[in-house]
Amino acid sequence: MDELVKKIGALGLPGILFVVATAASGGSVAAVVTLLSSLGGPLGLLGGLGLLGLVGILGEYIAEFGVENVLKLIYQERSKTESVRFLLKEIKELPITDELKLKLENHIGHVVVTESEESPTPRTVEIVDE
Repeated sequence: MDELVKKIGALGLPGILFVVATAASGGSVAAVVTLLSSLGGPLGLLGGLGLLGLVGILGEYIAEFGVENVLKLIYQERSKTESVRFLLKEIKELPITDELKLKLENHIGHVVVTESEESPTPRTVEIVDE
């Protein structure tokens, strides 16, 4: 049992997800394969295994840098190619604390100034009596 725990522990978060999926399926191999296939989308079982690997890598970065810093960097990068207004709306809908939402909005909010629409300059109208 210790060897199994060490091997699963070495996998990190993907290993935990795999254990949970296996336990939820009652140990049925077919259920686990179906779960991994559905996670993989059009890539099937291999895509599901790849997704577990990606989750593991992401889990390592989050553990090292923290959720707040990772999210800030992701939204900062996305703000280069996507509308900041769209990103701010997306942040408001995230299932995270209000405090973290505010920090993310403030982090990318300064970019909104560069996207503001130019208001037309007011015109002076002169009325002439004839």
